[in-house]
Amino acid sequence: MKNDQSRRQGVIYSTNSDFAYQTNEPAEAATLPPQQQQLRVQLDKKQRGGKKVTLITGFVGRDEDLQTLGKLLKTKCGVGGSAKDGEIVVQGDFRAKVLEILLKDGYKAKQIGG
Repeated sequence: MKNDQSRRQGVIYSTNSDFAYQTNEPAEAATLPPQQQQLRVQLDKKQRGGKKVTLITGFVGRDEDLQTLGKLLKTKCGVGGSAKDGEIVVQGDFRAKVLEILLKDGYKAKQIGG
């Protein structure tokens, strides 16, 4: 989280005792329950040096919940990857296994592409 002073641009001091500074940062979206998530599982190898990765997109929610789901999928597949910007990247072609794990955990997921 950013330092409190770095978010307060343009306000130096206020003499109003009831003053509450309003930030322009958007509120973080609440994580939808697994039954309402529309996840898409696909194979991707663009801009990755020809390496194949399983890409899971469509996650709506907090970044901490995305990290938790990403860690679960990477652990179950026994590989590395990352989870950021609403996407989970699992190294290798694990579309079927990832889809099975997501469906078993109650997520609405479907495979995209061949």
